[in-house]
Amino acid sequence: MVKQRSKIAAWVEAMRLRTLPVSLAGATLGIAYAVKASVFSWLPALLCLLFAVLAQIASNFANEYYDFVDGLDRPGREGPRRGVTEGDITPRAMKRATFITLAAACLLGLCVVPFAGWWLIPVGIAIALGVYAYSAGPWPLSRHGLGEVAVVVFYGIIPVNGIYLVLGHHFSTEVVLGSLSVGLLGANVLVVNNYRDTDDDRAVGKHTLSVLLGARSMPFLYALNAILAIVLMWSQWSVLGFTWIPALFLLPLMAVPVAMTRLSGRRLTPLLGLTALSMFLYALLFLLL
Repeated sequence: MVKQRSKIAAWVEAMRLRTLPVSLAGATLGIAYAVKASVFSWLPALLCLLFAVLAQIASNFANEYYDFVDGLDRPGREGPRRGVTEGDITPRAMKRATFITLAAACLLGLCVVPFAGWWLIPVGIAIALGVYAYSAGPWPLSRHGLGEVAVVVFYGIIPVNGIYLVLGHHFSTEVVLGSLSVGLLGANVLVVNNYRDTDDDRAVGKHTLSVLLGARSMPFLYALNAILAIVLMWSQWSVLGFTWIPALFLLPLMAVPVAMTRLSGRRLTPLLGLTALSMFLYALLFLLL
């Protein structure tokens, strides 16, 4: 029984639950725009939300599997425990889980096609390829300083605009700005992650943005992303009459880069979760107000 609980805990850790608010935030913001435009429909919205979460879990599984296979993870590394590296999960099981989860996400995506049209299929294929390309393939994005850019695209631009297009069947400048805003906040989750793992990544030749630019630049990048994210949606909050909300969010977000300079190793992990949660709450408040 103890062994079973250990296995369950290992799989839960592999899902990286503290980062899932990133996908929830993008989907929530897309839904928020649909609600405000009076084009909301609960079934396709729910399918899109579940698709976003499953796609992120598949990406997390793939990242753990391919980093292990390519020798980029070492036992005792900084950050959360890696199940495959530490022997809690077999590589074969993780690879199987990656493709099963991705297949489940694709099936959900196909269920959205009747609500949106066949144009959604190439978008879904691009997302599936993005899940793979982030950690694998001939030029993995996460190993060449493009992880943060990938987050902006796949957790900001695509889900927010995609969901709004599914529900409202048209594009909007405000939605595009909102997608960039939430994407930048999502990129900051990876900024903290890569900042924490800089020494480990450098040691194994993984060229994250923190390795390429230097760890000292990461707190500044975090602050810049946060400020740009707030500025991009400031006028939209102003129209709603709640300009104090983005100002309120900016305070804890600005505290994170300061904390980054004073903490190291596993002590940085809570900042990662705080960033992801703040991002989701930001999108949720935009939906509710």
